[in-house]
Amino acid sequence: MWHTIQSSLLELLAAGFKYTIPLALVSFFWGLLIALFVALIRLSRQNGAFKILKGIAVFYVWLFRSTPLLVQLFIVFFGLPHLVIPGVFPGVHLKPFTAGVITFSLNTGAYASETIRAAIASVPKGQWEAAEAIGMTRLQVLWRIILPQALRVALPPLANSFISLVKDTSLAASITIAEMFSVAQQITAENYEPLLMYIIVALIYALFTTVLSRLQAWMEKSLAKTAPVQ
Repeated sequence: MWHTIQSSLLELLAAGFKYTIPLALVSFFWGLLIALFVALIRLSRQNGAFKILKGIAVFYVWLFRSTPLLVQLFIVFFGLPHLVIPGVFPGVHLKPFTAGVITFSLNTGAYASETIRAAIASVPKGQWEAAEAIGMTRLQVLWRIILPQALRVALPPLANSFISLVKDTSLAASITIAEMFSVAQQITAENYEPLLMYIIVALIYALFTTVLSRLQAWMEKSLAKTAPVQ
């Protein structure tokens, strides 16, 4: 049994560092960019044709928050290749990792956009007005004054979203990405030890999330130290 644990542990850790962590990091990075863009659109005071863009942002958030992540993965990886217009469009054929990044990024962006939007809205409007009164542009106010304060509010839920994303990458096994859970399934098919293998992979996920939780706590303390005195 110990030989099985040792050999399996190395394979699972290799899959974790090769696919699970990179998939989570890349997806979260793009997800945050999408989230910030969507949040700013929804908070914008622009009217006219800009309302169409706001409507698209609202629909996007609704769509990805209202459907299961697994279904989204299947649509992107298995469904899009069938989006064919004969003689015009051959469908969208994506590699498994690319499909995973796109799906996880869009899903993360939908949830994180609400977090960022709420964090920005929590900053008193008087700070916008005061900064604009001394000649700062709206973009300067956002970058120099609003976002640093909003970050302190948004950090805990965003960190929780990243930790959840690390665990959600196990769903990538369904689109043939060889991340930890997929490798655990492959090993189980060879040694017929499902309970042992799934316990091991669960413990590895627990280890990863524990490290991330510690990092989150450290970041929150660091931001608290730089917070201005009220």
